[in-house]
Amino acid sequence: MNDRFGIGWRPELAAGILSNLDCIDIVEVIADDYCGAPRPKRRALRTLATQVPVALHGVTLGMASAIAIDSKRLEQTARLVEEIQPEFWSEHLAFVRAGGLEIGHLAAPPRTEATVEGAARNLTAAKKIVGAMPLVENVATLIDPPASKLSEADWTSEILAAANSALLLDLHNLYANSVNFGFDPYDFINRMPHEKIHAIHLAGGRWIKATTDDRRLLDDHLHDVPDSVYELLKYVGQRTFRPLTVILERDGRYPPIEMLLNQLDRARDALRGGRAKLSEAA
Repeated sequence: MNDRFGIGWRPELAAGILSNLDCIDIVEVIADDYCGAPRPKRRALRTLATQVPVALHGVTLGMASAIAIDSKRLEQTARLVEEIQPEFWSEHLAFVRAGGLEIGHLAAPPRTEATVEGAARNLTAAKKIVGAMPLVENVATLIDPPASKLSEADWTSEILAAANSALLLDLHNLYANSVNFGFDPYDFINRMPHEKIHAIHLAGGRWIKATTDDRRLLDDHLHDVPDSVYELLKYVGQRTFRPLTVILERDGRYPPIEMLLNQLDRARDALRGGRAKLSEAA
């Protein structure tokens, strides 16, 4: 099974990534950094795409909203996808603006039928304009969205069904939400249509104080992947027959590239262990 393992492209990691392409299968590039960027920057991305497979990852479209996506942003994404020809592109099940105001972060919307329907409309529009359906990513949240009527698992699976889209399963986001709000992350994985899981994100975070007697796990992408997330990856390997693309995300406090490559190797081992159990069961 041709599972692939890669790293999120960041300028601070560029030299280390380019020096180790023999053990990096794919890089994930933040699409918004290149939409409308100057020609030299886009030319550099095209050059990168000739050296290693590239995936594009969006952060500002706001797919899971009851309001329509900004068509100009979609058109910019479409031009970038046409220019780069990525392996796939992805976006978050989040909203990022409301009432004409930019929120400035990926916010989890109320999990209701209205946001299911809004996300399905937005994903359909994205496919029509860009030419390909994005993978959609579950997001971490420090606040359980008020007015929600659905569990996160039900809400996510309903969007996948309504839009006929596939999932980029962020395992640290899932783990953070599970410990912050007291649900079973393994049950979440069981309730996802396994044929819809196409890619995986791995990252790390830290504990922060929420109240005097409570704390929350913050998904900050500044820390190493915790053991619990590797265990979730192993479990996904036991449950999923299709090849997966696994991306390690790091947004700051960058360690030496060797440490990130070690984390990729540990991810390979975890997924391989899950695949072995899947084969035994078969």
